[in-house]
This record gives sequence, C-alpha cells and structure tokens, in this order.
Amino acid sequence: MSEEEGQKPARVVVADDQTVVREGIVMLLGLLPGIEVVGSAGDGDEAVRLVAELAPDVVLMDLRMPRCGGVEATRRIRAGHPGTQVVVLTTFDDDESLFPALEAGARGYLTKDAGGDEIVRAVRNVMSGQAGLAPGIQRRLLERLTGAEPCPVPAARTPDGLTTRECEVLALIAEGLSNQEIARRLHISAATVKTHINNLFAKAGVKDRAQAVRYAYATGVARPPAR
Repeated sequence: MSEEEGQKPARVVVADDQTVVREGIVMLLGLLPGIEVVGSAGDGDEAVRLVAELAPDVVLMDLRMPRCGGVEATRRIRAGHPGTQVVVLTTFDDDESLFPALEAGARGYLTKDAGGDEIVRAVRNVMSGQAGLAPGIQRRLLERLTGAEPCPVPAARTPDGLTTRECEVLALIAEGLSNQEIARRLHISAATVKTHINNLFAKAGVKDRAQAVRYAYATGVARPPAR
C-alpha cells in the first residue's frame, strides 16, 4: 500500500559495508512508494547505533560485514530494540549464514538483485508481523526445524567442506537437472546456481558435470539409479 493511500512510509536503515552497493540500494529505495530511508550504515556496530538513535521500522541487513557482522548486529538489535524488524540482505541464499540470522531474530530475506516490488513486499510483511521469506526459504527452514535433510549427507559430514546447499545442488546435478531446472527447484536464481556449482567444483576438484556426478555417487551425496 502506498503512502498516498494513507499508510505511513516504512522508515528503513540500510546496512552494507560496500559503499557502492549501499548507495545503490539507498537510491533504489528512494524511488519506491511507501519507503523512507532514514540512515545507512557501513558495519553492524553502526547499524546498532543508528537503530538506537533513529528507531527505524526495518533494517535491511547485509550479513558479511567487518568488525560486527549482520548476524551479531541482528541479535543486538532484536534484543535491545524489538520494535525494529530485520530483513537479511545478501548476495545469494547461503544456509550457513542465513539460518543463524533467522535464529538471531531476522524475519525477512532478500537477495541484492531483488526488484522494487519484492523489497516493498518484504518490508511490509515484516512490519505487519509476517515472515518476509520466499517459499524456498520457508521450505528449507521447515526442513531444518523438523530435522529433515535436503541432502543425503548430514551437514556435519559433507565431503571436502561442501556446504549443505552445495550438496543439494550437487545431488540435483546427479539427477540430470540443468542450471535453470535447479534454480526452479530450489527457488533461487540461475546465477546463484552457477555460483554454487563453481564453488563445489573447486572444493571437490572436478572439472565438469560428468565428474561431478561420479563424485556425488562416490561420496554418498547422491545415489546411483537402480539397475
């Protein structure tokens, strides 16, 4: 709902250590209806200070920042300023950093390539008490809470330092899915899939998908089809 329709604009603080990214997000938010940027921070400590000073409705919080990262800043904000909601802002969905942020009190999640409509929706959702999470994130959170494993290999025993998400992508490669199909299955972008594939190829020491499939079978990340 827009400001013109009678709803007060959401007062937002943006926290990101990369100046160009931070300024770009602030500029984008300035063009969106119902959003008022009241401050921006270059690290978690500054974000906490601005929240104490400005009492914003929402902080868009980058996770990976120097000194005080997004998870710790989220924990401090939610403990000291419960009236301010936190929406995670990150390059791609990485369970190893996303879930600690949710556990620290973040209620929403956005990738940095999110469109204006997605940002407004996430901000309004968390302000109204709803979770601003994509369906794929909700599914994986439910799996985590119920103990369901999205990957045949438990996270504590993933091979060669692969993350749980990289194992999940590897298992889908072994199923024969293309990057676009993996993206649709996991509710992430094709660019994010490519990033995960590059990372897991480097960690596993494989050069192509055929080698990756053999590696997946050998390590138990995927099971060979029954003959």
